[in-house]
Amino acid sequence: MRDMEREIGNGVGGFFMFSDEELREMSGLKRGGDYVEVMCGCTSHRYGDAVGKLRVLANGDLEICCECTPGCQEDKLTPAAFEKHSGRETARRWKSNVWVIVAGEKVPLSKTALLKYYNQSSKNAHGSQITHSGRQACHRDEFVCCKSCNKERRFHLRTKEECRSYHDALLDANWKCADMLYGQISCDDEEERRSRRVYRGCSRSATCRGCTTCVCFGCTTCRFSECVCQTCIDFTKNA
Repeated sequence: MRDMEREIGNGVGGFFMFSDEELREMSGLKRGGDYVEVMCGCTSHRYGDAVGKLRVLANGDLEICCECTPGCQEDKLTPAAFEKHSGRETARRWKSNVWVIVAGEKVPLSKTALLKYYNQSSKNAHGSQITHSGRQACHRDEFVCCKSCNKERRFHLRTKEECRSYHDALLDANWKCADMLYGQISCDDEEERRSRRVYRGCSRSATCRGCTTCVCFGCTTCRFSECVCQTCIDFTKNA
């Protein structure tokens, strides 16, 4: 992550993030001071194409301004949220389902260079973020109860994407198993045994109930600048 920040400080902004070859013939291309913007979309078999503007920031963040209808007010969506908003039937595979137009053809994000800063950010996020207190952040596994089946479901918090999935689930009073990232589980699956749930991934003690090693009170992996919840707003203001 320090290498990425150093590059940004040395001028790797929107005009230097990608080569001309990497962005060749992408529709809606716009280069800004610290971002690159292109036209993007996601296709639902039922509702058709939802289009928007994907902004790739130099720090690895991805933001989509939705233009699915003239009056749509959805702005700064994550790709996963945009995928869900579009009504895509096989959601939680946004790297494959969200596309950009290259030479007139729809190309999945995973097959472009647009994710290289996001991928690098995700790799560096695991076990390397520093909290406001100055210590290395570590995130133990957490559980959320399904509104439909009332079963407790485990969330691994190893990457920024996994942390966002858990964060959004906590804020959703109607969260269901079907909303789990990548569709990993359904209400028909058995609930994890209570004896197994005591293992939460703490590096200090396997059955830890929460300590300063495995409980994070805020870092750039589990807090989100585009989120409007008070926890994230407070963290962003103090960052």
